[in-house]
Parts: sequence; C-alpha cells; structure tokens
Amino acid sequence: MSAARRGPRPAGERLRRLLVMLPWLMERGEVPVAEMCERFELSEPELVKDLELAAMCGLPPFVDEMVDVFIDEGMVYAGVPRLFTRPLRLTAPEGFSLLTAARAAMQVPGADPDGALARALAKLAAALGDDALGGAVVVDTPAPPAAETVTAAANRCERLRVVYWSPAADERTEREITPRRVFVDRGFWYVIADDHRSGEERKFRIDRIERCEPTGVIDEAREVDVPVGDAWFADADLPAVLLRVPTGGVWVAERFPTRSVQPDGDGWLLELSVVSERWLRELLLRLGAEATVLQPPEWVGLGAAAAAELLARYTGGAAD
Repeated sequence: MSAARRGPRPAGERLRRLLVMLPWLMERGEVPVAEMCERFELSEPELVKDLELAAMCGLPPFVDEMVDVFIDEGMVYAGVPRLFTRPLRLTAPEGFSLLTAARAAMQVPGADPDGALARALAKLAAALGDDALGGAVVVDTPAPPAAETVTAAANRCERLRVVYWSPAADERTEREITPRRVFVDRGFWYVIADDHRSGEERKFRIDRIERCEPTGVIDEAREVDVPVGDAWFADADLPAVLLRVPTGGVWVAERFPTRSVQPDGDGWLLELSVVSERWLRELLLRLGAEATVLQPPEWVGLGAAAAAELLARYTGGAAD
C-alpha cells in the first residue's frame, strides 16, 4: 500500500485513476479493499474517497442511472450500470476526446494493458481510423508535437519554458507557463496554464507552442475547470466576420466557435470571431471561391485578394 500523500490530490489525477479502476473492478465484480489499494498505489482512505466520488456519478435524472459501487466488510463490490448496457453513439470529436483521456489514464499505476479499458480503447481507435492505432487520432488535426510534453507537465505541475506564436499579434514570445489542464475542442488541443509572464491564467493552443522544455520547477497543485461550450472563446474585443458558406462549408461551425449560425438557402450564414486578418485569409483560402464575406466591408474582398496573391506566388508574377 502506498504512503499517504500530503495535501489533496488534483481532481484530474483522481478522475484518470477512476477511469482505470472502474472497468477493472466491473470485470471482477468484487475485490478486497487491500488488493485494490496495492494495485493502484492508494491508501485505504484515498480509495474510499475515490469510490465515493464514483458512486455519485450518473446521468440525470439520476434514477437507476448511477455507478453501482460500494464497500462492505473489507470488500469492494461493483455492478455494470444500465447506461453501459446500451451502445453509445459518439461524434468523431467526442470519440477523439474519449480516446485521448483513456490513453492518458492507461499510464496510471495499476492499469491493465490487457483489461477492459485497453480492449475498449483498441475498438475505439479502430472505429476512428487507422491513424488512431499509431498513437495520434486524426479527426480534424493530429496531436501537436508539444502535446505529450505539455500533458506530462500538467500531471506533475511542472513549469515549462516555451516559445509561443500569437496569431493576433503575429509574433513569437518566450515565457514560462505551468500547465494545469489539457483539453481538446473541435480537433484542436488547448492547455489552461498559469502564465508567469503576465501573472494570469491563460489558454494556449498547443499547436502554436513552437518549442517547450521542462524547467524542473514544480508548482503547487491547483484545480481548474475545463471550459464548456463556446463561452470561453467569446471575446467582445475581437472583431467579427459574417460569412456565407455553401452546405459543404458547415464544418467551419463544427471546428471553430461561432457567434451565430443561420441557414441561408442552400448554404449557411456564420458569424465568427476573428483573431487576426492572417487567420481569416487562411480560412477563406480553404473555403474557396464559394465562401463570401458579407461584413465588415473592409474584408469583403479579402478572399479574392488572398487567392490572387497565392496564384502570383506559384506563377512567379503578379496576378490580374
């Protein structure tokens, strides 16, 4: 049995361990408390607290939809909730996020490489495509190069020294950050971190971290919440663009946080926050000629201008 730790354990650590413990426990039905403590390197009070947390999890309205786990006379008992007797229907981003969390959970002590979670992980990876089996699920974009280092630093509360590219200012800055939580939204990887350059909590796109290295400095653990929906991206200070895209361009609303989405004949009207003109130019090039900027007036011709500049670059001369 592991020695008792000082101070509360981070919620992220507890949840990752539960993700491993519960499938292992449900396969067996009943297990001695001492055996679970030894396998998952927990003290008995820690195990009891984690299982109490699991027992309070379920689906609204929480009638016969709770995780069935309890302790009695030194034994842990678990049953399979009705929720898990029905097939789950996941979108690709949901499957990607679940696969990412499960892979991180498989690194905790006690994870069974041949157990229920590992088998479910293999099935999910196969359903998401061959690229997932190699370690990076390709839904919108693969895991960025810095993702593994940033995730490991978040687990250890270790500071990183990074070089970060900001699209709004189109500049690179060096800073130290303490990663707190890593999450995936619309195929992009983000990290919530303490930014020691500004002294504030910030959210960073991990694919924009061009270089990172551990500093060896361990900061005190601090719990943070993963943002829900589009509210975290909303910024009244950012300019907005109103786009009309064809039916096939609705992926923009699925990939990027939008202020509004409205059907418009055989297409869609999308209002998006714009972090920089460079970002909007790249988006318009991807959408092609059928995408139209309606507002603001200064960006109405931006797509055509970007396409002309790109053509001139390839032909070696000025475009008409």
